[in-house]
Amino acid sequence: MQFFLASFLLLPFLLVCLVESLLKLFIPKKRKSVGEIVLITGAGHGIGRQTAYEFAKLKCKLVLWDINKHGLEETATECRRLGAKAHTFVVDCSNREDIYSSAKKTTKAFLPEMMKNNHGHIVTVASAAGHIGVPFLLAYCSSKFAAVGFHKALTEELSALERTGVKTTCLCPNFINTGFIKNPSTSLGPTLEPEEVVNKLIDGILTEQEMIFVPSSLNFLSLMEKVLPERFKAILKRKIDIRFDAVIGYKMKGK
Repeated sequence: MQFFLASFLLLPFLLVCLVESLLKLFIPKKRKSVGEIVLITGAGHGIGRQTAYEFAKLKCKLVLWDINKHGLEETATECRRLGAKAHTFVVDCSNREDIYSSAKKTTKAFLPEMMKNNHGHIVTVASAAGHIGVPFLLAYCSSKFAAVGFHKALTEELSALERTGVKTTCLCPNFINTGFIKNPSTSLGPTLEPEEVVNKLIDGILTEQEMIFVPSSLNFLSLMEKVLPERFKAILKRKIDIRFDAVIGYKMKGK
């Protein structure tokens, strides 16, 4: 009972926060400077590669990780052409010893050092599938739900420790044209190109957004997932009409 009473007393503050959020929609957000060291995993292809290119244009010092040495060197060459300093390390991010070994060559530590200095920015690349389950993508959705959960828990932990100088961002796009999922389509719009997603990501990092949905309409769907009745959600998901070629060889349709 005390909790509900305390929540009721917070209603005036809620109204202030709502007005503040509404005003922010019409006020351009200040973009921060990022002339620092940027470590990018998966830099040899896809989103990682395009992200490296955009940070190279900002003249950041890049530390590029990927398990694919050839793709990694291609990315580094282009980054250097764009005027950035780029250092490459062949790293298997599924191997803890490989990560720590490479970390010692680049920085002494990541999060602990950021927390000590109360400065830094951690970006988690997840997916819209980290918020809404998709049939026949069980393993993929599970990993992306875990990524979103990691981002949220980390954000709360940094807040509890009053490390407000360490920022967090989570990227949650719709299907991207990287070849990972064959022939994807939804009624939400065309399959996204990596460049479009990365442009949204860079803007979100520079304006310190915590959660980035691409397209932005996914914000609304994520909210509806939490509040709509189950029967209505089932109909809505059929209208979204998620399709892709499954590994078993025939066209799957989201139900």
